[in-house]
Amino acid sequence: MRVEIWSDIACPWCYVGKARFDKALADFPHRDQVEVVHRSFELDPHRAKDDIQPVLTMLTEKYGMSEAQARAGEENLGQQAAAEGLAYRTRGRDHGNTFDMHRLLHLAKEHGRQSELLDALYRANFAEERSVFAEGHERLVELAVSAGLDADGAREVLADPDAYADEVRADEREAAQLGATGVPFFVLDRTYGVSGAQPAEVFTRALTQAWGERSPLTLLQGGDGDADACGPDGCAVPHS
Repeated sequence: MRVEIWSDIACPWCYVGKARFDKALADFPHRDQVEVVHRSFELDPHRAKDDIQPVLTMLTEKYGMSEAQARAGEENLGQQAAAEGLAYRTRGRDHGNTFDMHRLLHLAKEHGRQSELLDALYRANFAEERSVFAEGHERLVELAVSAGLDADGAREVLADPDAYADEVRADEREAAQLGATGVPFFVLDRTYGVSGAQPAEVFTRALTQAWGERSPLTLLQGGDGDADACGPDGCAVPHS
């Protein structure tokens, strides 16, 4: 069975959602027969590469939040991440264009290191003090190496703006065709879709239902209808 996950490195709910899905998959009896493929989705595709700003500033300017609302949202996201055993810096993070990171993830896929690189990028963006946006390509090369990729290979991809660009755009077009308006978005064996950072038990149920089935994509809902996700209008703010 194949599980495809559309996500963006800048999406906090993708960070949390991956941890929840990974927990469900770890307990799934057929986990060794499940192929997980990470697909590209940019929340801010038109942002220039040199347009880097603090997350709180981005939230207030792009989504019309007050600074107090932005701070409260980040604090609550930190609590949600902590509940999944994830570190999350609620202050001092920045935001920028993620296209190069998605291109590297396609390189990582060819070498069987996609999940490892995605985890490294998430940790760097949400938990570590150093920026994944402001330090240039060598920071991304460093993270690629930590995920098991060759440094020179990563540099070659980053130096060529066309490398894996078509693959990233193809993922994004496919997400639109499937009706994904926000991320994370999970598609199980092209049979079931799960939208948002659902609880682990929802992913467990979806894996069980999708196992061995073949039918048109059916969107599964969690207990509260629409789970938390990030979309063009911003990221859902969790309740305390």
